[in-house]
Order: sequence, then structure tokens, then C-alpha cells
Amino acid sequence: MAFELKQHLKLSQQLIMTPQLQQAIKLLQLSRLELVDTINQEMEENPLLEEVSPDEASADEVHADAEDDVQSIEKEESKVPERTAELTGEGDGREDFDWNNYLEDYGPVGVTYDRRDGEAPTLDNILTQSPSLTEHLMWQMKLSPFSEEEMRVGAQIVGNLDPNGYLCATLSEIAQLEHVSEETVEAVLARVQEFDPAGIAARDLQECLLIQARLLSTHNRLLDVIIREHLKDLELKNYLHIARRLKVPIGEVETAVLLISKMDPRPGSIYSMEKVQSIIPDVYVVKTGDEYKIVLNDDGMPRLRISNFYREIMAGLGGHDHQEEENGKKYIRDKVQSATWLIKSIQQRQKTIYKVAESIVKHQRDFFDKGINYLKPLVLRNIAEDVEMHESTISRVVTNKYMHSHRGIFEMKYFFGSSIAKTSGENIASKSVKEEIKKLVSREDPKKPYSDCEIVDLLKARGIDIARRTVAKYRDMMGILPSSKRKQYF
Repeated sequence: MAFELKQHLKLSQQLIMTPQLQQAIKLLQLSRLELVDTINQEMEENPLLEEVSPDEASADEVHADAEDDVQSIEKEESKVPERTAELTGEGDGREDFDWNNYLEDYGPVGVTYDRRDGEAPTLDNILTQSPSLTEHLMWQMKLSPFSEEEMRVGAQIVGNLDPNGYLCATLSEIAQLEHVSEETVEAVLARVQEFDPAGIAARDLQECLLIQARLLSTHNRLLDVIIREHLKDLELKNYLHIARRLKVPIGEVETAVLLISKMDPRPGSIYSMEKVQSIIPDVYVVKTGDEYKIVLNDDGMPRLRISNFYREIMAGLGGHDHQEEENGKKYIRDKVQSATWLIKSIQQRQKTIYKVAESIVKHQRDFFDKGINYLKPLVLRNIAEDVEMHESTISRVVTNKYMHSHRGIFEMKYFFGSSIAKTSGENIASKSVKEEIKKLVSREDPKKPYSDCEIVDLLKARGIDIARRTVAKYRDMMGILPSSKRKQYF
């Protein structure tokens, strides 16, 4: 068998992700906070990027009227071909720059929305800091007559509490760490369990409830027995079975259960370090007359431009060292190209979000006019066909983006959902069905709640024909308990 060399001509297509396309896709799927962090990081790495200060920006440009801005957006977008508006990454930053005049400002597509309606959190809610669970317990421990050894053991106990206030480590582990006996750890734990909040440092739910029952002003023996021996019946609300087993009147069991229901099964959660972060919407839907205007929120978004300072540096690179001059020009040229890609990617991101938000409002006009019961079924393909983009692009746009309207603040994904056929032949969104189930449960008799089968019959009377398992699935998704656990006996 002989080996030989041959040449073949082969024509093929290959999809290549250019660096600018990768950057545009990355920016498109970022949330607002992540985008700000990315811009700040780029400003640190690229000396040619700088932020336009508020003093340099004109007041008319920052606080323009919403309607005028929307019209200007439409005029600007009309100049861009529809199919090239999707993130192609082609041509961005590849132009030859005029080094004598390359100053370029980043003008955002939207406007800064002035929130004067009192919805923004006040400064006292932002700046205040509550003590943590560990700090609260250590403060009480320092006020108690503990010896030095007991303080060390107590610190180990407090340090091994989970966010709900339960002890994660065993007594033997703490004793081994502090080189003390388990009896000493047990004695210190008993004293820590007397601290505020009631039920702290328990090893399980049963012990947590027993601690709180012990701290009640009037000791009730029935409480201890129910907590120790009948927690499962208590969960299932099988109060009659408890009364029969303990041979006590059902009224006494109901009184004890009423006290237990007021106990806190997670005493440490009130000192949780998780802070409530207010949602800053990316898009505002403003109703002017009978029309809805889309306003992009650029409040807090850095306004970028390429520094004019480096133009002077380029003009001064005329020394005798030709190699040094070329290296300096190449460095600045690369940084200018990188900065231009970033600025254009941000501008393209804003335009894409605007077009998608505008299409959502157009498809869900009845929701904004009449409420959630008129939310229509909507899938990504509907928006993609409307704005002539790919479904994957629409998916990236609606991820971690929020829309503010007079109906409230919603994640942009909220407006997408599957459809359920009504008996009248129309389709209704699954979220509207969930809202109907929530309304039925809120209006039911607490002593005789609706079962899933009864909810099916009530929905069928309203023209919504779904299976019982679908009702159970939607009920679980909304965190609504089954009828047996929703029932209130007193």
C-alpha cells in the first residue's frame, strides 16, 4: 500500500464566536447590579474608559421628558437595520480611528427616571444595622455570672448555632474542643437555653418547643406530654386522637394546641443577617393617556466615554525611538478598541431590552389595563418573531430583568407562561389560573376548607377545566397547604 499526498478543495460553513459577540452576549444576560460591577471592573482595567461626571452632563440630557426620550429612541432605532440589531458583534471597534478627534461619549438609550413617588426605601432603612444572633447571645453571656471556662464553652455553643438558632455540634465535640467534661457542656447549654430569644440553642424541634413551654408563666403538664409524645398527631391536626390517648377533654387539648401554635419553631431567624434588597427595575412602563411608554432606567448606571487625555499622549509620541512609539500607539489603539466594544455593547443591550419590553407590553396590553385575570399565554417565540430576533436572545433579555408599572414590579419572565384551554374555546394563562385558586382559598371557610376536587369543580363552573393533580401542583407551587392542614378547629 503506497502513501501519497493530495490536495482537496472543501467548502464549509463554521460558526465562530468573535470576542465582541461573546462580550455582547455576556452583557445582555447580566442583571443590573452585575452590569454595574462589570463596568466598574472594566474602568479599572482600561485606563481609556472614564465616567462622565454629573457636572459635565447637561441637565436636559439627564432629566429629559419620558415621552420625548421614547420618540428619540424610536428615531434612533429606525436608523439601524432590524436584522443587524441583534447582537452580531460584527464591525464593533474595527473602524480606523481619527486620532485627532476620537472622543466618544456613551449616551444611554433611556432616561434617568426620577422616583418621587415615595417607593424608594428611606435612608434609615438602608443604613441601620441590627445585631446578629451571635452578638445578641454573647452580650447576654457577658452579663451572666460565667467562669472563664464556662465562657469558652458558651462561646463554642453560640458559634455552632445555625441561622434558625439550633445547635449543630454535639456535646462530645464541644467537650473535646474545650477539654472539659460533657457534664460541664450540658450545664452551660442549659443556662444558654434560658437566654433570649426563647427556645435558642435547642438540638431539635421538640427540645425547642419544650424550652418555650417551660418558660411560660403558668406551667401546663399537658403541653409537655403533647410535645414529647404526640408531635406527629399535632402536625396532622389529629386533636381527637390526642384527647383519646391522653383521656382528657378535647377542649383542654385545643387550649394546649393554641399555646403551641404561638411558639416560634425558628427562634434565631429574627436575627437573620439576610438584608432585604429592594428591587431596582430595569424598565418603567409609564401610562400617558391611553398609551404605554417604555422608559429605560439608567439611574446609577455609569455613563462612559473614551478619555480625551490619551489623544494628547498620542500627539506627544513623536520621539526618536520608533519602536517605543509604535508600542505606545498599539497599546492605546487596543484599549480604544476594547472600550468601543464595551460602549457599543451596552448601547445595543439597552436597545434590545427596550424592544423586548415594548413587545411584551403590546402582547399583554389587557393585563396592564384590567389586571392579572387578563394575562395572556405568551412564549419566547412570540416575542422573538415580533422583534425579529432569536429565542435565545429573548431568553437572555428577560433573565434577571424587572419591569415597573402601575400594577407593581414584575420580573420580565413573569409575563411568559403556558396556556390552559377554557370550555368557551379561549386560552387562559396558567398564572391567571393560579390567581383564581389563590382567591378561592382566601375566601373559603377556615373550618371547612376546599379540597382539591372541590376546587376543580369551582374552576369548572368558571369555565376552567383542569385536572385535580394540576390543582395540587399549582397549590404546592404557591405554598398553599392541603385542606387537612389548612383546617382550623378553633
